[in-house]
Amino acid sequence: MAIVRYLVHDIESAITFYTTHLDFKLVDQMGPAFAIVERDGLELWLSGPQTSASRPMPDGRQPLPGGWNRFVIEIDDIDSRVASMKMAGVQFRNDIIQGPGGKQILVDDPSGNPIELFQPAG
Repeated sequence: MAIVRYLVHDIESAITFYTTHLDFKLVDQMGPAFAIVERDGLELWLSGPQTSASRPMPDGRQPLPGGWNRFVIEIDDIDSRVASMKMAGVQFRNDIIQGPGGKQILVDDPSGNPIELFQPAG
């Protein structure tokens, strides 16, 4: 099983986003600070500002949500999934682009963490 940790601003909005729009299932929640959601063998740890993962580094840098590293979710019909998510007010970083391997788009979770939705060619 693969595990990814995302720092989030708010656990409840993150749980709602992942379970409503991306078909994750809530596995466990530890109060308002931490939750685990899972989809297809990917366990995603959602860490709020109160967790140890958000503590400053020794040099003073503060771990924050966002960035460009992401995990990828394969989607059967990217056009309809994106349309329904946009209707729900979900924020995307770009439009669907097509390359030799398929179509892709970057969507932000409520804390600005990117997820790539990908529909393979053919």
